[in-house]
Amino acid sequence: MHSLFTLGADNPLGHVVDKPLIGGGDSPVILTLHMVTMFAATFLTLWVLSRAAKAIMTGPESQGADRYITKGSLGQMIEVFCLYLREKVVRPQLGADTDRFIPYLWTVFFFILFNNLLGLIPLLDLQHLIGYFFLNDSHWAVIGGTATGNFAVTCALAIIAFVVIQLHGIRQNGLMGYLKHYTAGAPVGLWPIMIPVEILGTFIKPFALAIRLFANMVAGHTLLATLLMFTKMALDGVGLFGGAPITLMAIVAAIAITVLELFVALLQAYVFMFLVTVFIAQLSHHGHGEHDHAHGHGHDHAPGHDHAHGHAAAAH
Repeated sequence: MHSLFTLGADNPLGHVVDKPLIGGGDSPVILTLHMVTMFAATFLTLWVLSRAAKAIMTGPESQGADRYITKGSLGQMIEVFCLYLREKVVRPQLGADTDRFIPYLWTVFFFILFNNLLGLIPLLDLQHLIGYFFLNDSHWAVIGGTATGNFAVTCALAIIAFVVIQLHGIRQNGLMGYLKHYTAGAPVGLWPIMIPVEILGTFIKPFALAIRLFANMVAGHTLLATLLMFTKMALDGVGLFGGAPITLMAIVAAIAITVLELFVALLQAYVFMFLVTVFIAQLSHHGHGEHDHAHGHGHDHAPGHDHAHGHAAAAH
């Protein structure tokens, strides 16, 4: 019976920690559960967005006015997400640069979202039950877990964002303008303080992105696994009838946490994408702000300038 309670395992971190599928031990790890989950999330991202794009695209003239209407509930939902992110989140920050960055930002959002959502499906537990009954292996699994709950994965996403942000800063402002932004417009006497602080900030921002996403995913899944662990502890400790009230309370609490995790899965994908947008916008508008200030027109900022810097301050 012990192995049947896969949802309430003795160690809740078992639902979070990655496991090697090929390799491990003395040999290099070639494939892990989280890698398979990422492949699945990548496939879902490509499949869902490709299908939505076909539903959104304009149809043949023979359809009349209906050719402009998005077909199907999936395409309509994805269209709402994409339009909101582009027009209400990205365009106020990036202005004319929106179309250049929106494919990357959409991809980041949906890739993280699908990874987060896959982590909420109890794939590991279902496979453990299949392995217990049919394979004599209660730990059998080939896919599962939350890839965005792996620090290596969130670091890789943050490194990509870091490269995109810095290359855009150099392209937008030129190499000298990019280096000049490390002075933060401060007097020369403050440069020994401002330059190290700004350099640290350049690396702390993407590091904070990685930590935020990783910590939120791990915390939520660990809490959920801990609540479900109470069911097994109660049944093992006081039996079926004595443990029933504790089990019922744990299940109700787990359902509530699962609903919260659905919201967090969407929120964390949005937050990651939004903060990357803000960090890109900081370097996009830096040169414009200095130019306007030099000509006494500091109030005539580029579109989204104040909005970007307001949220940038909040991000810090």
